[in-house]
Amino acid sequence: MHSSVVAKEQISVSDALVMGLIAQGVRKFFVVLGHGTTDFGNALRKSSDLGLIQVTPFRNEIEATHAASALQLVAKEKVAVVTSIGPGALQAVAASLVSISNGLGVWFIFGDETTHDEGDNMQQIPGRGQSTYFRALSEISATYLLHTPQALISALREGSTVTNHPSRPQPFFLLVPINIQPKKIEDFDLRQFPTGEAAVLGPANSSLISKAADILNSGSKIVIKVGRGAAGCGFLLQELAELIGGVLVLSPSSLGIVPYEDARCMGVGGSKGSISGNYAMEQAELLVVIGSRSVCQSDCSRTGYPLVKEVINLNADARVALHYNFTTSLVGTVSETLPLLIQEIRSRKESNGFQSQEDSWLKLCSSQKLLWAEHKNAVLAQLPILDSAWHREVMTQPVVINAALEWVQENDYKVFFDAGDVQANGFQLAEVESEGWFFTESGSSYMGFASSALLAGSLADSPFYGVAISGDGSFMMNPQVLIDAIHAKTEGCIILLDNQRMGAISSLQREQYGIDFATSDQVHVDYVAMANSISGINGVFGGYSLDAFQSAMESAREFKGFSLIHVPVYFGEAEHSGMGSYGRWNVGTWVDEVEALIMKGRI
Repeated sequence: MHSSVVAKEQISVSDALVMGLIAQGVRKFFVVLGHGTTDFGNALRKSSDLGLIQVTPFRNEIEATHAASALQLVAKEKVAVVTSIGPGALQAVAASLVSISNGLGVWFIFGDETTHDEGDNMQQIPGRGQSTYFRALSEISATYLLHTPQALISALREGSTVTNHPSRPQPFFLLVPINIQPKKIEDFDLRQFPTGEAAVLGPANSSLISKAADILNSGSKIVIKVGRGAAGCGFLLQELAELIGGVLVLSPSSLGIVPYEDARCMGVGGSKGSISGNYAMEQAELLVVIGSRSVCQSDCSRTGYPLVKEVINLNADARVALHYNFTTSLVGTVSETLPLLIQEIRSRKESNGFQSQEDSWLKLCSSQKLLWAEHKNAVLAQLPILDSAWHREVMTQPVVINAALEWVQENDYKVFFDAGDVQANGFQLAEVESEGWFFTESGSSYMGFASSALLAGSLADSPFYGVAISGDGSFMMNPQVLIDAIHAKTEGCIILLDNQRMGAISSLQREQYGIDFATSDQVHVDYVAMANSISGINGVFGGYSLDAFQSAMESAREFKGFSLIHVPVYFGEAEHSGMGSYGRWNVGTWVDEVEALIMKGRI
């Protein structure tokens, strides 16, 4: 605080809350204001008029939450989502699964029912006593009910701890009752505001690092599974892999941390992995997990490493670090632990004459990477195929996605993938060489995330042009982004791949039961007309050929604003129409086989 500011004064809860969030570095508020947040909204107005904060209205709470998650994911900026309680808050909480899954510390301010219990409030859950939303939301993430105005500092401190957690930031739900918001706090000490500084973990325990170095020096057929928790550590991972003669396998959200062109990078592994990534997992004898949560699809429902007998896990989260049996867990900051581990390994090798690692393991895995490259080339060479829904030949998803990725890289854009087939085909296809431009929300696979994420491009301190690659089902979850994009002056593009169905689920049904059911509608929608009905949107038809699609992307590039490109795509079982599946998953008809493997597994 400036020295001219009086330390103690009378202040409303709403004004103090806004000031407290500003003190923590929260200066962006994504709002869907309602009757439950009228006073807090007025406090936001006053701070906005002074230029202290930026307030952006949204048409939907899910959309606002996705945009907030994307802003943190891409730009690392702090943001708060503001809604009333009731349906609006529950929509925001549902979308907060993205924040939870990806470790993003987003603030949520909800206007709750009054504390006087004068009768059922609108949007409260009637007949269940007080604090029903508090009880419900507390099961999802950290929640605080500001029942007492004087507890505001405690609420802010708790929120700071949760959203700035050193190993796993999470969303924080702050419920502020309608009648509490305007209450005045006497003799409020402005110096008490928490600053929002994050604690630092530091490196893992030195004796465990030494133990891990001994294991790695004597290990063979080592696979390193890389998660997003290893972001920024690519060169260290490459050095480690070279030193121990290991290979690297990526999770979908970690693409770019290690360049795909690195000879030791085998690409993505998991139930929707790759030939090379899954081969390395299947044949490895020693597993090193770095910054990964070992999500079911990423480790084939715990069956991805059938020959592994020992695990070394580097992770900032102690619970995650102990996921597997027979684990040496290195709990600490990955970027600080890796150099110490590399140093320990190197010193042991030097004392033993530094014998070069046997490269037969790398040769075996590299041969599989060549097979994967051949498979990709065959898929990308696929010509348009006659489609039963479109009654004509249309392009396949991989062909369209690959062209879109080339366009994104040529123009230095950022790309977001929505859930479903487009997501899997995207991370299987992409050969990502650097961080910061390829984003796939694989933690909760929330339909509608990608198009909503584009709004972050105009709301970031350093604006960016984003491209959302989305299926028709995902796009229709949050189509109001077309309106909010104009209001927010967003520059970006939605590439809408339309197969008139939930393709990922249809494919799963066909593979397991031989027929798909209740996952398609066969309803033709003119998405170009829908987009062009909104003033300022550039709706373009993507056509049935690569030349037509290239022309559509060029139209989007030249348009100074927000575009939507509609592309009909093939769905069916024709050869080379998709990237395929290469792992296991504990669902449907596969359950008995997968669970039998889990019980047989050592780790």
